[in-house]
Amino acid sequence: MTDETAPPPAPPPAGPTARQILEALLFASDDPLALDRMAECAGLDGAAEARALLEDLRREYEATGRAFSLEEVAGGWQLLTRPVYATHLARLKRRPDRARLTGAALETLAVIAYRQPVLRTDVEKIRGVACGDMLRTLMERDLVRIAGRAEEPGAPLLYGTTSRFLAEFGLRSLKDLPTAKDLPPPAGVKIAGQ
Repeated sequence: MTDETAPPPAPPPAGPTARQILEALLFASDDPLALDRMAECAGLDGAAEARALLEDLRREYEATGRAFSLEEVAGGWQLLTRPVYATHLARLKRRPDRARLTGAALETLAVIAYRQPVLRTDVEKIRGVACGDMLRTLMERDLVRIAGRAEEPGAPLLYGTTSRFLAEFGLRSLKDLPTAKDLPPPAGVKIAGQ
């Protein structure tokens, strides 16, 4: 016996929804996607509409306990696997270009990140050693870029970080870099007044 008062089932959507399109774009991209670009690809009215849909997706992923999250990093949005799965993913595939950075590389990268745009000579003065090879290595890894030329004799190159640097370190922008007050003092060092 059928119930004649029950409404008929809703017809399937004619095509993918804007939310589904955004999700597909995020899955297909290895890099963070800017709101404007996603809005354009999904045929949305603008970045505000894209942001609202992405926030809905983020809440859904949180509520359903997915193995990934939707994060705003490096001036865009990206799907990222949750850190709890890192050891399992490391077993899946190790990429040589993602090898750990040496202490010297991290020092050089930190100087560039905090002082950019910065001259190579300024990085070398701060570190106390030549860093031409290290700059080349960081540029090959797409963590550092040539940011322009200084307006001084010889017009030396200025260096800055890339959007990949932001993504690799989970930063939305350079404003998210920790400040000295955010960092713990080195082991064995006592700060006056503490």
